[in-house]
Amino acid sequence: MEQRRISYARRFVRLLPALLIAAGAAFDHVTPTGFTGAPFFTAAPLVAAPLYSLRGTVLTGAVALAVLLVLRVLSGGLTRAEILTELATVLVVSVLAVLINVLVRRSDQRLASAREIAEAAQRAVLPEPGERIGGFRIAARYEAAQTGASIGGDLYAVQDSPHGVRLIVGDVRGKGMGAVGAVAVVLGAFREAAEQETTLEAVAQRLERALERERRRRDGASVREGFTTVVLAELPHSDGVVRLVNRGHPSPLLLYADGSVRSLPATEPALPLGMRELGAWPDRADEADFPSGATLLLYTDGLSEARDDSGRFYDPEAGLAGRANALREPAALLGVLAAEVRRHSGGGMADDMALMAVRRP
Repeated sequence: MEQRRISYARRFVRLLPALLIAAGAAFDHVTPTGFTGAPFFTAAPLVAAPLYSLRGTVLTGAVALAVLLVLRVLSGGLTRAEILTELATVLVVSVLAVLINVLVRRSDQRLASAREIAEAAQRAVLPEPGERIGGFRIAARYEAAQTGASIGGDLYAVQDSPHGVRLIVGDVRGKGMGAVGAVAVVLGAFREAAEQETTLEAVAQRLERALERERRRRDGASVREGFTTVVLAELPHSDGVVRLVNRGHPSPLLLYADGSVRSLPATEPALPLGMRELGAWPDRADEADFPSGATLLLYTDGLSEARDDSGRFYDPEAGLAGRANALREPAALLGVLAAEVRRHSGGGMADDMALMAVRRP
């Protein structure tokens, strides 16, 4: 319903220049001599400037000028000076509208170029994982809060290692290129540590040290105040279990083949990465059964903190209960989740979200 209203509003705005010209002609025709519809004709090209192409803007100004000229020829009620003043006003405003259109188009081109660069950076930092890694079926998805924006602080990665398939999903505090820089640091450290470290706890400590080095190197207030929530997962190749280390991140969900859903909260809650000065203690991995046919879902708080019009949060555990058996393919699961969150929040998500689903065949 919301999308339909937006579509109607866009159509109306696109028709507004033509409606203004029609309204000006009608006003001029039905009102006595001395009243003029020139303001309507003046407004039409100005409204067209940010909406139409250069050709459309020029055409709108020409039509407005032509209609006004025809009306003045037919009416003959105004003096020559008044007619010339009205025509000159519409002509000058039309020229200004053309200049505005040129500036808007150039600005749009620069914005599109910047967006392409941001998207390239995002794809370089967050490449799509393969559909099958280490015998598991995997899908990942990044959903930007604003349509057309694709750069932020949510992250994910998958690494096959001698110790099993290791995964990370996290959320860096902040937005923009600074957040993407922190994402690059975390993911770079993760890919190296996932291959080298024998335990998931050691991987978490490597990430902590990498962020600490980056903080000392940059030495900025925004860096000192930053932190990163992450959940690390390890799926051994032989055992039907999943090991998790959670650093202040939303709890993963385990979707069973019978349709039931189970949350996997941390036994001992821990602070996010980058907050060691507030307290530090050894990381401890939790272990849970991960049977055949089950799917592990990891996500950022853009999913669980999406609100509807009345302020209610989206609850993925409740939303997926009883449906997990119908959403066995990871990519299909993430597609349904993304659509439901958009619908729940009325298309206006407040935060980006990263989703990752791993299914044990």
